[in-house]
Amino acid sequence: MRKFLGFLAFLISFTSLSQELNCTVTVVAQQTGNDNNVVFRTLERQLTEFINNTTWTNQTFRPSERIECSMVINIQNYNNDAFSGTLQVQSSRPVFNSSYKTPIYAFNDKDFQFNYLEYQNLVYNPNQFESNLISMLSFHIYIMLGMDADSFAPNGGDEHYVQAQVIANYSQQGNAKGWKLSDGLQSRFALIDNILSPTYKEFRSTMYTYHREGLDVMSTAAKKGKDQIAASIIDLQQMHRRRPNSFIMRVFFDAKANEIADIFKGGPSINVTKVIDVLNTVSPNQSSKWRQIKF
Repeated sequence: MRKFLGFLAFLISFTSLSQELNCTVTVVAQQTGNDNNVVFRTLERQLTEFINNTTWTNQTFRPSERIECSMVINIQNYNNDAFSGTLQVQSSRPVFNSSYKTPIYAFNDKDFQFNYLEYQNLVYNPNQFESNLISMLSFHIYIMLGMDADSFAPNGGDEHYVQAQVIANYSQQGNAKGWKLSDGLQSRFALIDNILSPTYKEFRSTMYTYHREGLDVMSTAAKKGKDQIAASIIDLQQMHRRRPNSFIMRVFFDAKANEIADIFKGGPSINVTKVIDVLNTVSPNQSSKWRQIKF
C-alpha cells in the first residue's frame, strides 16, 4: 500500500511539473445582450481547464516556472452553437532576481469564429484539425511558448513556432478567417510567417538581447542592462529598413512600448538620443510614449 501511495505521489508530482501555463481565461458576452447565459460560464471554465491541463511540450515546468498568461474572449454574436468575437492574448515572464514580470506577447485577434456545444469534449491534436476553437487557442499558445523561449535563449522558440505554423497550415481547411495568405498582412498566417522569416530575424534576436542580456542583468548591473536594451532596440532599425512598418514590429511594440518608456525615463543615465530616434522611426504610432523619455 505504501509503495502504491508513493507511486501515486510521484505521478501527481510528475503531472504537476508537466504543465507549462498558468492561464486565466475570461469570457465576456455583454455585447450579445444575454451575458447571463450559462453557456458562457461553462465555456470559460472548460477552456481554463483545457489550456492549463493540456501538456503542450515535452519539457518540464515547475509550478513557479509556468508562463503567466491571459485570454479574454469577447463574444459579440452567437446563434445556437455558432459564436463570433475577438480574442485578446497576453503573456509575461519573470525578470531574474526581481518580482517584476515583463510583458512578452500582446495580441488582439479580431477574427474569432467558432462552434461550441456546452460540455463538448475539447481535445488538442498536434497534427490534425479538430475545430477552429482548438486551433485558435493552440496557435496562440505556441506563439507564447516560442516568444518566452526566445527571451531565454537565442532562437530558443524554434520548435514552438514550427508547431504554430503546422496548426496554421492544417487550420486552413476549416475556412475560418485568419489562416490564409489572402486574409491580409495582420492575420495569424502573417504573424507566424513573419516570425519564421529571415527578413525579420532582428525581432527574435532582440527578444533575447532585450530580456536575457538587458532586463535580467538590471538587478545587479542596471546601467549595463539598460545599455543592452538600448542596443537591442537599435538593432530593430535594420529590420525596419528591410521592411518598413512591418506587422511583427507592431506586435513587438504592442507588448513592450509602455515598459520601454518606463525604462528610459528613469534609472541610471545613458545616452538615449539614438534610441529615441530609432523608436520614432520604427514605431511612430507610439510617439506619445517616446515623448516621455527625457534626454
